[in-house]
Amino acid sequence: MSISENLKKIKSALPKHVTLVAVSKTKPVADLMEAYQAGQRIFGENKIQEMVEKHETMPKDIEWHMIGHVQRNKVKYMAPFVSLIHGVDNLKLLKEINKEAKKNNRIIDCLLQIKIATEDSKFGLTNTEALEIIQSEVFSELKNIRITGVMGMATFTENSEQVTQEFKALKASFEQLLKVPAFNLNPQIISMGMSGDYDLAITCGSTMIRVGSSIFGSRNYS
Repeated sequence: MSISENLKKIKSALPKHVTLVAVSKTKPVADLMEAYQAGQRIFGENKIQEMVEKHETMPKDIEWHMIGHVQRNKVKYMAPFVSLIHGVDNLKLLKEINKEAKKNNRIIDCLLQIKIATEDSKFGLTNTEALEIIQSEVFSELKNIRITGVMGMATFTENSEQVTQEFKALKASFEQLLKVPAFNLNPQIISMGMSGDYDLAITCGSTMIRVGSSIFGSRNYS
């Protein structure tokens, strides 16, 4: 099936409250434009430089989501346009995003990345660390960022019971955020679920899924 057919099939089965992020990393602009022509307006990239280059050449009504691990020294390149940063896993990064957002006269939405997987390769905060950040005095001074929810990546495993428990843990983290009063905290998004497990993620409470290969086909990393 074509990219536009894949998109149509996925979107037709999604509940209204679930947002689809088309994960376009490593894919050429021509592929993204096919998705764009089919109505997709939210794209997720995991390398800032690649996202900047695509942003410069593509239509300006696109929402760009940074879904990969973020290096602080590269925040300045995406600060003028990025819509949502999924992978915020420490306070220093939040402060850097706030600084660059202020320079651009913007408020940048961010998700706290919670570590729900057992794999060491996955980044993220513990529940306790996330709560410590949003209840800290430093966080209360960050006027140019807004935490709009949480993001997590489940363990890469065939064990659906384990993945279910990890997704439920992320939903619980989100519910804890709802209890914290802060002007720069407005939790609405639970970003969880990818091509292989988004149906399960939605069942467990996801409101945003990050789907790449099911739309664009398998990736060529060579």
